[in-house]
Amino acid sequence: MTDRQILISDNLRRVRERIDAAVSRRADGRDVTLLAATKTVPAEDIIFAADELSLRIAGENKAQEFTDKFDTVRPHLDEYHFIGHLQTNKAKYVVGRAELIHSVSSLKLASEINRIAEKRGIIQPVLMEINCAAEVAKSGFLPADATAVADEFLGFSNLKLRGIMTMGPAGAEKSVLRKYFQETYAIFIDIFEKKPHNIREAVLSMGMSDSFDVAIEEGATLVRVGSAVFGSRNYV
Repeated sequence: MTDRQILISDNLRRVRERIDAAVSRRADGRDVTLLAATKTVPAEDIIFAADELSLRIAGENKAQEFTDKFDTVRPHLDEYHFIGHLQTNKAKYVVGRAELIHSVSSLKLASEINRIAEKRGIIQPVLMEINCAAEVAKSGFLPADATAVADEFLGFSNLKLRGIMTMGPAGAEKSVLRKYFQETYAIFIDIFEKKPHNIREAVLSMGMSDSFDVAIEEGATLVRVGSAVFGSRNYV
C-alpha cells in the first residue's frame, strides 16, 4: 500500500472502533451507519476504501462534484448520497442518482425534487434538514416547525421522507452539541415513532468528524465522517 492508503486504512479502523465504542454506550445498542464524506477526496481514494476496506456508503456536498465522480465511484459503493446544501436549480443532477438526499432544507426544494422525480417516474428518498441551533446563517427548518413540515413532506407523491438531518454549530463545545443532538433526537422520536408512518427504519443523520461520538450517544443512526477518515483537506 502507498503511504496515503496506509493513512486511510488506519484512520478508518480508528473511526470504526470509535463508532463501536459509542454504540456500546447507548441504551438501545442500535447499529449506526458510517457514511464517508468525500468532498474534495479523489475518486481513487474512495475506490480504495470501498474495494479494500469495505466502505459501503459515501456522500458528496456539491452537485458538480457528485456528478463528476458518479460514474467512476458509484459501481464500487452500495450507496452514494448527497449531503450538502442543494440549490433548487442543481436538483436535476442529483435526483434519481443519490440513494438519499440528506439536506432538503425548504419546501421549495422539496417541491422541485418531487417535480423532477415525478417526471422521471421515480420515488426520491430524502431527509428533512433541521437547523437545530436556529442559526441565521444556516439553512434548514426550525425545530418548532419540524412536525408540521414533516406532514407537508408526506403530501408529495414522488418524495419519500426517510428521516431528518442536522448539523451542530461549527466549533461548539461537545456539551453544547450534545444539547442540540438531544433536542433533535426528541424531534425525530416525535415524528417517526409517536406518529404512524410506513417508514421501516427511519434515519437520523447527525454528527461529523468532530462530533460523531456524541451524536451516536444521543441517538444518531448515521454519521457523516470525512476528515477523520481521509485527513484534513483544502476546500479552496
